[in-house]
Amino acid sequence: MNMSTREAYGRALAKYGKEHEFFVLDADLAKATQTIFFKNEFSDRFFDIGISEGDMMTTAAGMASCDKKVFASTFAIFAAGRAYEQVRNSIAYPNLPVVIGATHGGVMIGEDGASHQAIEDISLMRTMPNMTVVVPCDAESVTQIVEQSISLKSPMYLRTGRGASQDIYTNGEKIVIGKGNVLCDGCDLTIIAIGDLVAQALEAAKILATEGVSVAVIDMHTVKPIDTDLITKYAKKTKFIITAEDHSIIGGLGSAVAEILAETQDAKLKRLGVNDTYGKSGTRDALQKYFNLTAEGIISLYKANC
Repeated sequence: MNMSTREAYGRALAKYGKEHEFFVLDADLAKATQTIFFKNEFSDRFFDIGISEGDMMTTAAGMASCDKKVFASTFAIFAAGRAYEQVRNSIAYPNLPVVIGATHGGVMIGEDGASHQAIEDISLMRTMPNMTVVVPCDAESVTQIVEQSISLKSPMYLRTGRGASQDIYTNGEKIVIGKGNVLCDGCDLTIIAIGDLVAQALEAAKILATEGVSVAVIDMHTVKPIDTDLITKYAKKTKFIITAEDHSIIGGLGSAVAEILAETQDAKLKRLGVNDTYGKSGTRDALQKYFNLTAEGIISLYKANC
C-alpha cells in the first residue's frame, strides 16, 4: 500500500510494544516521526523530552544503562547533527542498546529545504564504533528491522523517509540485519541501493533489460556492518557496480562499497547520490529529478561508463 517508512516505524513500535517492554522517547515531533502510534497505545512508556535532542539522547542512554531498551526518535538532521556529541559519547562509546529512529532523511523529504535535509547523517553514524546503520526501503523491511532491533544489545541508527515508499517486499521475504538482499540477478551490472533508491534501481534494471543489459539489484539496507561477501561476489560477477542513495556520495553507501573495492579491486564503481552540495526546497518529485536520484540517472551513469 506504499506507506512511508516513518509511518511503518511508528506502527511497528506500537505492534511490538504489545509483546516487548521497551521505551520510546521523542523530541516534540511524535506526529512527524509517527511515534504517536506508540504513544496512543503505551503512554506510560512514552516520554516527550521536548525540543532538546541532546537531552533526549542522554536520557535514553541513562535508561539503557539500567537495562532498558530505548527508541529515541527525531528528524535525522537533529539526531545525527545537533545531538552528535551525546550520541557518540553517551550511547555509542558505552555501547548501549538505544535505537535512534531518525526520520526525514535525505533531500527527498521535499519542501523543508536544505536546513532540514540530512545528507551527511549516514556518514556521521557509520564512523562511530559500535553503531549499526540501517536504511530500509519499504514498510515491510522497516517492520522486520524494528522487530530485530529490540533484541540488539548495541546502538543502532535507523533512518526512514518522509513520503510514501514503493512496496518492495510483498511475498514474505526475510530481512536480516547485516545481510543484503538480491532483488533481481544479472551479469552485466550490479546496482546496490538503499532507501527509496531501491525502487529506482529496480526500475532502471527493468529499462536496461529491454536494451539487452542484464542487471542485478541489491537492497543493502544495512550500511554498517555492510555485507562484504555479497559485494565481493557481485563485483567479481558483473565487474561494474553503481551505488544509489539519497545521501551525499561522500561517506555513505557509495563510500562503504568503495572501501571494499579499493582492497579487492574486483569491479569498476560509480556512485549516484547528492554530489557534495546542499539540498533545496521543492516537491519530492522535483528534488528527486533535480538531484538525478532516478532510474534514468542510474541508466545515464551506466551508459556513460560502460
